[in-house]
Amino acid sequence: MLKGVRIIDFSNYLPGPFATMRLAELGAEVIKIEPPEGDPARNLGIKRAGTGVVFLANNRQKKSITLNLKEEGDYELAIQLISTADAVLESFRPGVMQKLGLDYETVTKYKKDIVYCSLTGYGEKGQYHSLGSHDLNYMGISGVLAQLKDETGKPIHPSIQLADYMGGMAASERILAAILSKEQTGKGGYHCISMASVIASIMGNHLLIEQETGDSSGISFLNGQIISYAIYETKDQRYVTMGALERKFWENFCHAIGKKEWTDAHFSKTENDNPIYMEMKALFKSRYLQEWVDFGTNVDCCLTPVLEVNELKHFSLFRDQESIYQSTSNGLYSVKMHGDRMGEPVPAPAKNEHGIVPRTNIQVKK
Repeated sequence: MLKGVRIIDFSNYLPGPFATMRLAELGAEVIKIEPPEGDPARNLGIKRAGTGVVFLANNRQKKSITLNLKEEGDYELAIQLISTADAVLESFRPGVMQKLGLDYETVTKYKKDIVYCSLTGYGEKGQYHSLGSHDLNYMGISGVLAQLKDETGKPIHPSIQLADYMGGMAASERILAAILSKEQTGKGGYHCISMASVIASIMGNHLLIEQETGDSSGISFLNGQIISYAIYETKDQRYVTMGALERKFWENFCHAIGKKEWTDAHFSKTENDNPIYMEMKALFKSRYLQEWVDFGTNVDCCLTPVLEVNELKHFSLFRDQESIYQSTSNGLYSVKMHGDRMGEPVPAPAKNEHGIVPRTNIQVKK
């Protein structure tokens, strides 16, 4: 779909590489520019055959060239590469690319219609713009973390980096939109993505509801307050999710379970003084998770399991769609960025795998 599109990727760690991997798996040629020591994610945390799995998970289908951007020869090669590209993505703190002489204003002298995207924490203006931060900070400042609380009201520390991933998605979306615009107008442009603003953008419902009602917990029938849209524990201390909002799904559940008398309790509260809610909790705890998986597969009632990460590769949905696959080259299970795309993505590149020595002979023609 993006065959012929070249993107120069100056990003490291997670958000930027996630963004460009989404584009690479749609066919774009992504050339990852790494420092001589490589993307720091190569040496971060858990490793597989000496390479950090965070790097392996977010850099499939890319090319790697190492450049020391502070050296004149390597800087010139970076300019050469940009001059052949459709888009540039960078995720340094504000001001770093300007110091390197690779900011938007400078590179447009060599590639007038370049699409240039900066993926930042807080954008390009305001008192926060130059501050260092990470995913947890963006989740906290956006109001999203306040939606994830335990029974005492304490925010739960997430084990997944939602702001980073959403920021990456927003960057890939913006790059695609800008490339399309360039096709129509002949003009590139500069785009600055704020990860804090991106994740705050999902708080629209909450903001309006709070203004109207004073309730900051969002859509009442989606936040665990009704029995037909809730999480239930099973006999083996596992959990299932019920999302039977539409009456037909709720009726399917009630009839299949032999409780037609529950039908009118569709939107009743998940409160301990609600006898039907207490009966439902007891019902779900009377059967094992697999029994409820089978039930939800056979009865169309929006009932699915809460899976652990090691169960994903065996679950029929992902197995049938081949969206989770085992690499034939390294044996790792991975998730496709676009599950309906055929074929196995190329694994993450070795450091400088696509650089050529001597450097003056690097092939950059497009």
